[in-house]
Amino acid sequence: MKTLIDFFRKFMPYIKGHYRTFVLAILGSLLTALSTAGIAYAVNPLLGTLNGKIPKDIAFFSFEKMADNNLIAIAMPLLIIILYLAKSGGTYMQSYFMNYIGQDIVRQLRAKMLNNMLNLELSFFNKIRSGELMSRITNDIGTIRAAVSNYITEFVRETITIIGLIAVVIYQNPRLAFIGLVIIPLSIIPINLTIKKLKKYSRGLQEKNADVTSRLTEIFSNIEIIKASNSEKLEVKNFEEQDKQFFKLSMKSTLIGGLTTPIMELLGAIALALIVYIATIDINSGKMTPEQFASFAAALFMVYTPLKKLVGMWGGLQIAIVSSNRIHEILEKKSEIIDGTKILQKPINTIEFKDVHFGYSKQKHALSGINLTFHKNEIVALVGKSGSGKSTLVNLILRLYECNKGDISINGVSIKEYTKKSLRDNIAIVTQRIFIFCDTIANNIAYGLEVNEERIIKALKDAQLYDYVESLEDGIHTMLDEFGTNLSGGQRQRIAIARAMYKNPDIIILDEITSALDSQTEDLIKEAIDLNRKDKIIILIAHRPSTIELANRVVNLENGTIKDIKIQKGA
Repeated sequence: MKTLIDFFRKFMPYIKGHYRTFVLAILGSLLTALSTAGIAYAVNPLLGTLNGKIPKDIAFFSFEKMADNNLIAIAMPLLIIILYLAKSGGTYMQSYFMNYIGQDIVRQLRAKMLNNMLNLELSFFNKIRSGELMSRITNDIGTIRAAVSNYITEFVRETITIIGLIAVVIYQNPRLAFIGLVIIPLSIIPINLTIKKLKKYSRGLQEKNADVTSRLTEIFSNIEIIKASNSEKLEVKNFEEQDKQFFKLSMKSTLIGGLTTPIMELLGAIALALIVYIATIDINSGKMTPEQFASFAAALFMVYTPLKKLVGMWGGLQIAIVSSNRIHEILEKKSEIIDGTKILQKPINTIEFKDVHFGYSKQKHALSGINLTFHKNEIVALVGKSGSGKSTLVNLILRLYECNKGDISINGVSIKEYTKKSLRDNIAIVTQRIFIFCDTIANNIAYGLEVNEERIIKALKDAQLYDYVESLEDGIHTMLDEFGTNLSGGQRQRIAIARAMYKNPDIIILDEITSALDSQTEDLIKEAIDLNRKDKIIILIAHRPSTIELANRVVNLENGTIKDIKIQKGA
């Protein structure tokens, strides 16, 4: 019970602003519950009417005058229509308003969850698969929607329905009611055992579902290499293995979860057999009329329907509780990189590394004892073998990671004191991995900034791509496919360069930007870099001698340390 209360406590804040809608949904539940009890109660006078026994009154209606005017034949059918209309209207009210609340809760949760994820450090995303995160933000949130929205009102509706029907049962025959209703507390024992088993499987089912989603994400993200390697059958085989495990867990969960209904029905059948036996004796002895037994039996049968729903809800809540825990693991996670409070202002004159050490997780130091200063109006080339620490060094400037020891300062102030936003607003980076969004060329270049067509055209010219873009039917408004698949590798790289030029920051980081370019385009890009170097700090990660020659200084990294620094006079 404590777990259940904690579950709803976590999600109650999301219902704020929906109190009026929530009250309407509760009213709909009450209307449905009372109408259901009314239908069961009306069985007695209805059967009596059919047998020619005119009831004096029922509920708030009197039939004595109607009987004289022979209107009873109209009154009873109308009463049935009114009761079922009220029940249907109440169900519709509850369904609509609670679905509205539920969908809005999902919207809020997804937005909050994504916002919190994006504020976490990069190492978080390195540790957790993207498919796992997608599963939590889609499948897990979808699972709790019904629990947060529908289960609250359904619990109210079914509980009131049960109370109303039990009142009818007791009113018709208290002695038989005791036999019929004793089954409710008895059924809790076996059902509680199945619920415990179900909760055990629920966590594994959610985690295996995340594995399946992750596998699909990997397949679709690496479709080119899969096809190039003729490994379609291998991927299908691996996926089928994951899917088979998910299937087995799902069937175990279904096997356990499906026991509740048979248990309820078996115990109900035992109770019914006893009731029929006693009722037959009572009817034959004149202690009970057939109409009273019919009303009693109808109410008793109707009690088990909402009771089974409540049991089913309890089972569904176990899965929802697991999903809630997985969601709140993300929502409650705090970034290990604490944001600063100062705003980094232009101009940026220096970036200084002071005895900086850094290592990824359990790995040995990727950087050890780095002491290095970058100056305005200077291009510095970082060279070295793969894994020497070049990309790690620039990632530390962006505060994508936090150094383990030492400090990095800009204009003499530790970057830890600056807000991450103001820091990154002043840095543009072009990496070997090009990020192209399914959007227009203009929006890709102005990503994160306001669109200014003149500046976009200038950036395209600087990146030596404007002639190509101009030849397209929609020009800068041409839509690009996901990952930029309708562009060549060199064109994608130049889109990324244009994005950096458009931002016009004080710090530009270029990671192997000429690797996918022909020699002629490389020369044009180098010329654009040279023209835009004024008042900027430009950091090149390069291997090509033709690119390195742009630099004023060449810093040679080896195994995370600075091996040597070479000054280039001609740069």
